[in-house]
Amino acid sequence: MKRPASWTPDRQDVIWLDCNPQRGQEMRDLHPFLVLSPKAFNKRTSLVIGLPMTAASYNADNPFAITVGVASGRKAGQTTYVLCHQPKSFDWRLRGGTLHPMKRISDVRFAEVLALLNQIIQLA
Repeated sequence: MKRPASWTPDRQDVIWLDCNPQRGQEMRDLHPFLVLSPKAFNKRTSLVIGLPMTAASYNADNPFAITVGVASGRKAGQTTYVLCHQPKSFDWRLRGGTLHPMKRISDVRFAEVLALLNQIIQLA
């Protein structure tokens, strides 16, 4: 999917990012990411700070995963999780960032993600 030249991801957006090259147990290939950083930061730096998302079923018992919806495409019907214990920063332009079909997660789910992330890293 091609992005418009003026598009910049914003906080609470779900975007596609190419995670290659990958090292060790890191995610690889194309994955959705929940953007935590605000649009102004993302535009100025070309970076996004966010959390990876997955439809891997073993995350149903993961205390650090928040259910945010149901996958479409090749993983249609599978539960989608945000992995709150894996915050990452990526150059969204160089990694081909585009808007995911989910577009944004709900305010309620986003608040849950932020609360769990705060329990892990204790920012506030």
